[in-house]
This record gives sequence, structure tokens and C-alpha cells, in this order.
Amino acid sequence: MTAFTSSVVTDLLDRESVQYKVLHHSGIAKTIEEAASQRGVAPDQMVKSILLRDMSGFHVLACLPGSASVDPKKVRAVFGCKRMTCADSSQVKSVTGFSPGTVTPVALKTWLPVVFDNALESNKKVNISSGTQLAGLELEFNDLVTLCNPMFADISR
Repeated sequence: MTAFTSSVVTDLLDRESVQYKVLHHSGIAKTIEEAASQRGVAPDQMVKSILLRDMSGFHVLACLPGSASVDPKKVRAVFGCKRMTCADSSQVKSVTGFSPGTVTPVALKTWLPVVFDNALESNKKVNISSGTQLAGLELEFNDLVTLCNPMFADISR
């Protein structure tokens, strides 16, 4: 596995003078639990980022603790949509610029509304994807909020 050096995410954090810690992976993590284990953190400290879309093509990025599941009905209620489902993998890459499993709420390819589950606020530090499968990034929750200016709502099951 190639060593992680930098990404569009770390480039953004550096430009914005946000302090972060790189947490290298020892291998490809296929689940949030595997990534948390490789990083030595609890799954609840991981920010899971799920791209949702409605039938008109409107997209939103829902972010919640790694151990939680998104409730599309709750997200659609926040945005007044009739129906909302998880985007497919090709949409994830084309809309966010990241491959599935590496999506992060910062350094997105296009602007998206971002909604954080209220439960994320319980963490002083959180872990986001580096935008690659090689590492995660730990940063202050308040810095992440400043960077992506999310809405807050109860969006988990």
C-alpha cells in the first residue's frame, strides 16, 4: 500500500490553517468499524458522510457518527423533499469528487447542502476521511463546522 502524503482535503485544511492529525491505515478499510480500528478511535468519533438525492436530482450530504445509520425520511423532512434515497456510486464520485467510502464534508467537487446529525456535537474531536483510502484525519469538531457550515438536525435512525 502506498504511503499517504497529502490530498485535496489536507490541502484545504492547510490553506485554512486548520490543525489536524493524519491517522494512517495499515490496509484498505472496508467498513467504518475497520477504519476506526486502524485509526485507534471509537466509531462514534468517525464522521460518516452519505450522499442522498431526491427524484429531481437534488443532492444533500448527510453526516453522522460512524456507528449510526442515516434515516432518509428525516433528511427529506429537513429539506422538504417528497422522496430521498442514497445516491449510487457513480453519482457519489461525480457529485462529490470522492469515491464511495472516502467522502468527506470538506473539499467537495461541487457545493452541496450539508446536514450534521445532532449526535456529532458530543465529540470534541472527530475523524473524517482524507479523501483517500490511505488515511483518516482527526480535527476539532468546531473547525469542521466552521469549514462546512452545516445545518444540524436529528437525521439518524
